[in-house]
Amino acid sequence: MFLIIFFWLIITVSFVLLASIKQINEYERGVKFQLGKYIGIMNPGWKIVIPIIQTYQKVDIRVKAVDVPDQDAITKDNVSVNVNAVLYYKIANSEAAILKVEYFDYAVSQLAQTTMRDVVGEVTLDELLSNRDQISDRIQEIVDKASDPWGIKIESVDLKHIELPENMKRTIAKQAEAEREKRAVIIKAEGEVVSADNMAKAAGILTSSPGALHLRTLQSLNDLSSDQSNTVIFAVPLEILRAFESQSKN
Repeated sequence: MFLIIFFWLIITVSFVLLASIKQINEYERGVKFQLGKYIGIMNPGWKIVIPIIQTYQKVDIRVKAVDVPDQDAITKDNVSVNVNAVLYYKIANSEAAILKVEYFDYAVSQLAQTTMRDVVGEVTLDELLSNRDQISDRIQEIVDKASDPWGIKIESVDLKHIELPENMKRTIAKQAEAEREKRAVIIKAEGEVVSADNMAKAAGILTSSPGALHLRTLQSLNDLSSDQSNTVIFAVPLEILRAFESQSKN
C-alpha cells in the first residue's frame, strides 16, 4: 500500500513539475505574479511557474507595426483631408506595459489616431503636402512622450496617404498647370533675350569688318545652292540700284 501511494506521489510531483516549466523565447519577456502580486521579470529560457500560486504573462518585445486607420481631419486653413499612417513601436519596459495600461496595442493605436488629427489641424494644406516627414516626426514625438509611462518606445511614424476632396484636386491641378505655363513663358523669353543679344553681337562684328557681310552672304548662297530643290532669290542692295539710277541720268 505504501509503495502504491509513493508511486502515485511521484507521478503527481512529476506532473506538477512538468506543468510548472514554462518556456520564454528570446524575443519575449515574462511578467510574473505570485498570489496576484508582481514579483519579477522572466528572461528567456525555461522557468518554473508554480500552478495556482503563480501566474505569468508573456510580452513580445519585437518591433510591431500598427496600421493607423483613415482619419478625417481639417487643416489649419480649413481644408478637409483624409489621412492614414503606419506606426512602429516596441515594448521597452515589460513591467509597465502590463501593469500601467490595459491592451497596450489598442491604446497605442487610439493615441496615434487622436494625435494625427491634432497635428494635421496645426498645419496648412501646403505644409501638410510638402513637409510630410516633419509632420510624421512631430506625431512620433507626441505619441512617444505620451506612451513612455506605459513602457512603450515609438520607433517611427510614416504618413502613408493624404486624400483630398475632388474640388481641391482640380484646383491643385489647375494651379500646377498654370505654374508650368509660367515657367515655359519665362524660359522662352530668356531664350529670346539670349538669341537677340547674340544676333546684336554678330551684327556688330559684321558691320565693323569690311567685306565680312559680303562673305557671309556668299556663304549663305553656297549653303542654299547645295540643295537643288531650293529656289534662290537675289536681293539687290538699294545702294546698287541708286548707283545705276545716277548713271542713267548722266
